[in-house]
Amino acid sequence: MIIENEFMKLEHTESSSPENSSPKIDYDVAIVGAGPVGLATALGLYQRGIENIIVLDQTRAFRQVGQTIGLLPNGMKALRYIHTQAHKNLTEEFKKSKNPLKEDPSKPKWTMRNVNGEKIPSPSKGLGEIFGKYGEHLGLIRWYDLQTQLRTLLPENLVKPNHRFVSVVAEPELQCVRADFVSNLGAKANPYSYWEDKQKKDRTNTGSLSQFPESEMTSIRAKLLIGADGINSTVRQSIYKDTPYSAYSKPEYSGFSGVQTEGIYRVPEALSQQIKEQFFDDAKTVIIYNFLTSETATINQEPTMKMVIWSYEPGEFEYLIDAIMPFESLAGKVGKELIDSLVLELKKANFPEIIQQLVALSPPENLANRPFYIHPVNMSAPDRAKWSIGRVVLVGDAAHGMPPVAGQGANQGMEDAAAIATLVNEINKQNQWDDTAAIEAAFNKYESLRRPIIEVAQQGSLGIRAFSSEWHEQFAEEIYGRNIAEIMQTLL
Repeated sequence: MIIENEFMKLEHTESSSPENSSPKIDYDVAIVGAGPVGLATALGLYQRGIENIIVLDQTRAFRQVGQTIGLLPNGMKALRYIHTQAHKNLTEEFKKSKNPLKEDPSKPKWTMRNVNGEKIPSPSKGLGEIFGKYGEHLGLIRWYDLQTQLRTLLPENLVKPNHRFVSVVAEPELQCVRADFVSNLGAKANPYSYWEDKQKKDRTNTGSLSQFPESEMTSIRAKLLIGADGINSTVRQSIYKDTPYSAYSKPEYSGFSGVQTEGIYRVPEALSQQIKEQFFDDAKTVIIYNFLTSETATINQEPTMKMVIWSYEPGEFEYLIDAIMPFESLAGKVGKELIDSLVLELKKANFPEIIQQLVALSPPENLANRPFYIHPVNMSAPDRAKWSIGRVVLVGDAAHGMPPVAGQGANQGMEDAAAIATLVNEINKQNQWDDTAAIEAAFNKYESLRRPIIEVAQQGSLGIRAFSSEWHEQFAEEIYGRNIAEIMQTLL
């Protein structure tokens, strides 16, 4: 068992190499986290000729995990700028797939209702028109499928699983940082990101080091370290430790929670018929907002709960609920306790008895529950947690994680990747790898560019708004209407 001795050694920032020799700097850039944002960042660097890079991830092996995410116009524009082949591949896939984001508005497969079953007026423009005007093919894709597409565009030796990040220390005498990892330990549990599904637990290994005598410590040195390790970022926690930002190391509850079911089967015919007649008509999907009248939805009043219900086969339903509620309402609850609490929240939000009955039929093993967390960016400058310290910078959810309500988490991460690729490419061109002031200035530029639009995206993620409201068109123009390539040139 070597863990204790290795951890003791890692406390020293001075090199233990023999006199007259210097430790080797392994990489120009090391990226922690092989999710879509970390991989997009790596692709952006690699396409620009920065090939001495490494992407390290805690997973023991890449496997099918994660939810479905939507790549929207700004994310696709950023990906086009980052790596042309990655953009082309996804565009071709979205063209071939049945894409609910670009359906024909004259033949809608979904409808919007209030809790009484009254139709909420559709927006003046259909989804296809609102998204299509920005010139990108959009689509839904599984997180794992997106990760796989991006990962396979990099040389296999540049992406290494089985490396759980432990800490990072500056080594100014070597003009680099040293990052320490533990291997053969499994992924660290993430209470902030994955859907809580205790009926299907045991996805990750959370045991102590002493339970894994085969565990090994490894260290790398790099000129730059990029933390792309998600909302529960260990890189963020490491660089904020013992700084004025320590209180912002972990995300806070956003006020939102989500619950979804993979399927309710064999719903009684009478109940199924009632729900279809009151809410669906001929549609396959209904979005129900807890407005009491359809007129309420037209004056931009914000609901507190949204329920999306799918029914593709007779007597079978799936649903997804987003709701503003206290943390303790659903957090940590599973099985019958979760179902009973959810039914109570539906009743408080004025959802009718037939919807409550449907949810009460949810098989506990098909139910997943997730409180949504956030790293808020809308705070005054003196209290603002920086996204970089020295040679270490945060991207994606590690910097500014937000609820998925507005569909901007991954898409804003793609924009981060574009900005970082641009700035690091300039550092490389100017041979400023040893110029700490230039590196810090570059990372400050990144944050100054990105923070204002992140504030808009986060604000959009903190409310439930009916799609009929003017807010959606305004939000679309502000987020999707920007020319990402032109914006990146302002960094130079």
